[in-house]
Amino acid sequence: ILEGNNGGYANDWLLGDRKTGEIAQLELGLRAHQLWKTKDGVLAGSNWARDPQVLKEDAPQFDPADKESSPNARRARWDELLKENKGKIDVALAQQMLGDHRDTAQHKEEANERTLCGHVDGSSRGVPEWDWQPYYPGGAVQGKVTDATMAGEMHILARMGHPCGGDFLAKP
Repeated sequence: ILEGNNGGYANDWLLGDRKTGEIAQLELGLRAHQLWKTKDGVLAGSNWARDPQVLKEDAPQFDPADKESSPNARRARWDELLKENKGKIDVALAQQMLGDHRDTAQHKEEANERTLCGHVDGSSRGVPEWDWQPYYPGGAVQGKVTDATMAGEMHILARMGHPCGGDFLAKP
């Protein structure tokens, strides 16, 4: 994944080794990358950069302290949910988490671009840091969950459209 990387899909990748119980997150940019591993923790990603070197090299314009931005608000919500549910996360709870509508910037429930469920298509703000205008047809358009048992059987649970089950709006 590092060899021949052209930066065409810089992202964070969540990986797991079912046999060893190790999970990893690869944050991949064009010029920089970071790999985190754990056998007794949890990793979450929603298309945000958090490694200082990746930010410096590949996203210098991104402000990781801006609580109003979509990626930062989603990262804050993941941090809250993972802390609240440590040791209790199963497939059903993970599905609920992917469909979460809590906006950490506004401190309220509202399906918008700053929620894990990612309703940019319903947001009057859009996502300026990605040049997405208000009501842009983007956001979370699928949700996937698996666990070690399911992975061993090559199974996942997937939902097309918003993870909450709501309609994805191509037009406002």
